[in-house]
Amino acid sequence: MPVFTFNGTNASGEKITGERVAGSKEVLAAQLRRERITPRAIKEKGKEFALPTFGSGKVKTKEIAVFFRQFSVMIDAGLPLVQCLEILAANQENQAFQKTLTGVRGAVEGGATLANAMRMFPNTFDDLSTNMVEAGEAGGILDTILQRLAQYVEKAVKLRSAVKSALIYPVSVISIAVLIVGALLKWVVPIFANLFAGLGVALPLPTRIVMNLSAFVGHFWWVFIGMGVGAVFGLKQINKHPKGRYVLDSILLRMPVVGNLLRKIAVARFTRTLGTLITSGVPILEGLAITARTSGNAVLEQALMKVRRAIEEGRTIVDPLKECGVFPNMVSQMIGVGEATGAMDAMLQKIADFYEDEVDAATKDLLAMLEPIIIGILGVAVGGIVISLYMPLFSMIAKLAG
Repeated sequence: MPVFTFNGTNASGEKITGERVAGSKEVLAAQLRRERITPRAIKEKGKEFALPTFGSGKVKTKEIAVFFRQFSVMIDAGLPLVQCLEILAANQENQAFQKTLTGVRGAVEGGATLANAMRMFPNTFDDLSTNMVEAGEAGGILDTILQRLAQYVEKAVKLRSAVKSALIYPVSVISIAVLIVGALLKWVVPIFANLFAGLGVALPLPTRIVMNLSAFVGHFWWVFIGMGVGAVFGLKQINKHPKGRYVLDSILLRMPVVGNLLRKIAVARFTRTLGTLITSGVPILEGLAITARTSGNAVLEQALMKVRRAIEEGRTIVDPLKECGVFPNMVSQMIGVGEATGAMDAMLQKIADFYEDEVDAATKDLLAMLEPIIIGILGVAVGGIVISLYMPLFSMIAKLAG
């Protein structure tokens, strides 16, 4: 077997170089990706193998769901694999996705399996998709697996849309409130400040506070912009490191109301993902590893890896799930019943359906609670500024009337 040298980056962003023996460059690339190493170049006897790139643009999750749905129909109809990929690539409006599918087709034509060909494009096809496709190819049920993948992605899109819809209203109102308050402090308050300075009247405490705040905003407005940019940049940098991401996710899960919603989202995603993998024939240990990596939550990822290690030691899944403290007892007990009866995949899907409904209800409750709070804060902020500006005028009118 040939010897290859490679370089790439691991999950922490560190540069990795090494030398491996493998059957082909494609096989080595797939092996490295399973080890959570993103290869940049693979070299054999002076010939560099440039890995296929994702291309420009971004592939939407909905497009991937439609692709899996169409792909399953074509496979079920008996069309050859390469022809299916050629047709699907030709009919893609998204140029980035078209390049990806063309690359997958080329790899399949070169002798790679569909799963390994898809692994060359991790920005489009995640571990869950490639492992399910691999199980489908091995079991001769690729069309069924693709249908399940389409259903899984569609439900994931629905769950994500529910969360985004819940965030649009409060974020929009808060943004508008910040702009209104900023405009009042920057342009309206200085007009009143000049008026009061000309009249030489004594200003009450609320008015002085607003005047000083306006002066600060007028001279140091860039500080607020810098703080906003710095906060966003700092959070991104913290989120790049495993420990930082774990701390942030832990804080979010402990937050009142929001933490409960995030926990329900995490449970729904975990049960749906693991249930889909087990139904597709992926072993539970591998399924837990994939679910952990694709969970999107560092706390959940660490908990699932502990559960996986406990199962490797011969324990059942119930006790480790309870010990990790992330999942509600009801979820642990139901999964335990599914394990005992040999119907864990069906039980996981039922739990996912229940918690997805819970997420819908929780987002509606969150909106109902946030709406009066946000409106109240906006009213107090804007109303307080306006009243503080008119307080000296009221005092003057009272003196004149007296």
